[in-house]
Amino acid sequence: MAGTARRERSPGASAAPRTMMSLLDYHVHLWPHDQTAEPAEHTIERLAAYCDVAASAGVGEIALTEHLFRFRAGRDAVGSFWQDDTDPDRRATMSAYFDHHATADLDAYVEAVLAAKRAGLPVVLGLEVDYYEGRMDAVSRLLSGYPFDVLLGSVHWIGTWMFDVLGDAVSEREWQERGVEEAWRGYTTALEELAATRACDVLAHPDLVKLTGRRPPASLLEECHDRMAAAAASSGMAAEISSAGWRTPVGEPYPAPGLLERFRESGVAVTTASDAHGSPGVGFRSGELAVIASSAGYSTLRAFRSRSPHDVPIVADDVR
Repeated sequence: MAGTARRERSPGASAAPRTMMSLLDYHVHLWPHDQTAEPAEHTIERLAAYCDVAASAGVGEIALTEHLFRFRAGRDAVGSFWQDDTDPDRRATMSAYFDHHATADLDAYVEAVLAAKRAGLPVVLGLEVDYYEGRMDAVSRLLSGYPFDVLLGSVHWIGTWMFDVLGDAVSEREWQERGVEEAWRGYTTALEELAATRACDVLAHPDLVKLTGRRPPASLLEECHDRMAAAAASSGMAAEISSAGWRTPVGEPYPAPGLLERFRESGVAVTTASDAHGSPGVGFRSGELAVIASSAGYSTLRAFRSRSPHDVPIVADDVR
């Protein structure tokens, strides 16, 4: 049974947002992927250290957005969907992935972030929610009982293919067997389906499928970009400008300039993010993200309270 976290509303949720704010980092995790979740790490002191790192990078507010698959309740909601896959290697890989990650308590996480908010730390309560085909209604039912400020929507796997796990033999085999064009088409379709559920507020790292540096021919790339922008616009979702791509083989932020241009033309709002897994990466290259957003024609960033959007200005001092 869920605890009091499910019944408590975010303090100050109805308060008017600040009219001036420095940059946002709306994608921050507590644990690196190679670590299991530790309840002792749910402390105000630890979250305050995250905020200190953010402030030093010119970031005025962070969204704590741990992966839903980190929590036992998340796994219970989506079930062992990989068991339907006919490929034993993909089944085994994803089963081991969830066994490693799904160890945390969702109520404890929510309570910790709410406590940080009550203490006056500049944090908002979020989650990163993967796309689970045919299971998003169950995900939404679970999350509706909690006072989340923002939900990020992500595509990290296509079916049961975890395409973004670098160095994994099964993932690499799939890249070779499926090919780049099929990968991009499958990713784009999954992103469209995720957006159509309207279960989340922000598309995280929208063109994540490029992380290995593999891109399709220009005509297909443009088609995928057009479809991604249309999906975001029709769902009302914002899109993330993320510095995480600089830490992967592709060596550039998400989204690519062409996709960001399409977001702007389609009226899709943006936010900025580091996708940090631990405090050292919070606010990573935040000033450069501000320049990218401004150069694309944006003067504001999208922020959230209680799943309701509001825009905050990109302060001139942040663009440097």
